[in-house]
Amino acid sequence: MSVFKNVRRVTTHVLQNMKFQNEKISMLTAYDFSTAKIVDEAGIDAILVGDSAANVMAGHESTLPITLDQMIYHASSVVRAVERALVVVDLPFGSYQGNSKHALSSAIRIMKETGAHAIKIEGGIEIKESIDRILTAGIPIMGHLGLTPQSIHKFGTYSVRANNEQEAEKLVEDALILEQAGCFAVVLEKIPAKLATKVTTELKIPTIGIGAGSHVDGQILVIHDMLGITQEFSPRFLRRYHNLHEEIKGAVQSYITDVKKVDFPNSKEQY
Repeated sequence: MSVFKNVRRVTTHVLQNMKFQNEKISMLTAYDFSTAKIVDEAGIDAILVGDSAANVMAGHESTLPITLDQMIYHASSVVRAVERALVVVDLPFGSYQGNSKHALSSAIRIMKETGAHAIKIEGGIEIKESIDRILTAGIPIMGHLGLTPQSIHKFGTYSVRANNEQEAEKLVEDALILEQAGCFAVVLEKIPAKLATKVTTELKIPTIGIGAGSHVDGQILVIHDMLGITQEFSPRFLRRYHNLHEEIKGAVQSYITDVKKVDFPNSKEQY
């Protein structure tokens, strides 16, 4: 049984202790009040209000189009539902790159206007100035290395990252830089499991994997993917725990049939 099950509020300190005590961290995305409430009640340790909302909520091909205002809207909805989990919010593309003052302003807006507990930011040494400035305001930061979706046009592909020696060495260096700068955790996305194990061993802060094997400190998935709401996305690392796409479609079809047959509403369902 988890020694952290009865923690009333998960904090960055709790996540650090989970790493020290070798308890895996569970994390999922959420973007709205109703879903976040269910996920929190289920006992999830952390919730990411991800810029993946651009994909699963708005239908964009990449995460790039989502705006800071839209992220604040989604994050505010999630925070109102959550009582236990740590809520982390992505800084969206264009809200921090190349301008550390703008990065701080974006992070402050998220924290003030949503009530979230931390922000997540993609990149390593290239964004250290922004990380340093945000941390001076006392805002906790979760890093993100490996496949960084906001840089998709730079990579040109969603394939596995850091599968050559040079890129792997840079990822390890960037992870250490993020830790030394003061990040409380780092997401490792779609990198070789052996490399993720090395990073996790070398870092004192927790690592959260997505497509990074089992020897990280925790796991995260996009909730629409793991529940089978989305069907188009089927990477090797994704385990579907349900097929809500078919269940919801079937329920809607039953509703349509009942309406057409005037079976709904029946005499007990009216006033």
